[in-house]
Amino acid sequence: MHRQMGAKMVEFAGWDMPVQFEGIGIEHTTVRTKLGVFDVSHMGEFWVEGAHAFALVQKVTTNDVAALTDGKVQYSCFPNGKGGIVDDLLVYRFNAEKYLLVVNAANIDKDWAHINSQNDVNAHLTNVSDEVSQLAIQGPLALKAMQKLTNESVEDMEYYTFKVIEFAGVPDVIFSTTGYTGSGGCEIYMPNDVTENIYKAVLEAGEEFGIKPIGLGARDTLRLEAGFCLYGNDIDDTTSPIAAGLGWITKFTDGNDFIDRPLFESQNTNGVPRRLKGFVMVDKGIPRHGYEVADAEGNVIGHITSGTMSIMLHKGIGMAYIDKPFWKEGSEIYIKVRNKQLKAVVTRPPFYKA
Repeated sequence: MHRQMGAKMVEFAGWDMPVQFEGIGIEHTTVRTKLGVFDVSHMGEFWVEGAHAFALVQKVTTNDVAALTDGKVQYSCFPNGKGGIVDDLLVYRFNAEKYLLVVNAANIDKDWAHINSQNDVNAHLTNVSDEVSQLAIQGPLALKAMQKLTNESVEDMEYYTFKVIEFAGVPDVIFSTTGYTGSGGCEIYMPNDVTENIYKAVLEAGEEFGIKPIGLGARDTLRLEAGFCLYGNDIDDTTSPIAAGLGWITKFTDGNDFIDRPLFESQNTNGVPRRLKGFVMVDKGIPRHGYEVADAEGNVIGHITSGTMSIMLHKGIGMAYIDKPFWKEGSEIYIKVRNKQLKAVVTRPPFYKA
């Protein structure tokens, strides 16, 4: 289907993926103003079930799973026991003894090995990554269009919630409202054998609203405008959630004794020498992953983890790990591009507010 719709395909995490259809610019703008559909079936899904499911999920994730109620979703991360991050993920609570963990495609095997190695409470784990497909319909008109395919009320769903519904004639579809674009929308989880039919139904339902298929290229530019981290770029096995600005998903509540809690609590109290911060270019130039960040004298004070030309702002934007005290909001920093030092300003994401 991707090829029939004119997709340019690339290899990604062992998958053959569409990087773009009509072009990143038009696809990005379509999601910001209307709606677009991403095939994100490459993502991983693990069920954690049984009497000790809660105990395991609470142990291996930094957020406080006790704060979840049935039908709620939580953004979180797996600490690796060495002060870094195994992966970032979503935790879906179905009930006190049933959770769905949604992980990054490139990390499925690593994450599966990690959670199994920590399962000393005999929770029941099932890796259904190869059996489950996922579509993400994103944009301000996404829920309005998808309402046509179900009798359940989905237009008024709160952010980070989910329902199990009949969708496009298929029972027991998981329908959630998380999103990785900053423009709202939903995700649909379904068995592989119905995915093609649901994909066609989604495109048909969205046609009157201007839906387009969207590739990985626009997925990256959209998430960066929203200030969302990308595993492997902005966070990895060497970065702590405190340094990465993910303190808001690292909860030091009573009873939340997750892996690496004492270390992260110390970092939270005493600070870290380098933090992940957003920036917007003042001088013309496109910041790229790996470029060095300098002070006015040319001393290296950090490095860029993600960078692009913002399609909505028409300015270069990015995220970088920057040394203290240069990370303060409004601080002038300089991006080393070839032999030049281009001025930028430390800016708190999201860069674009939809």
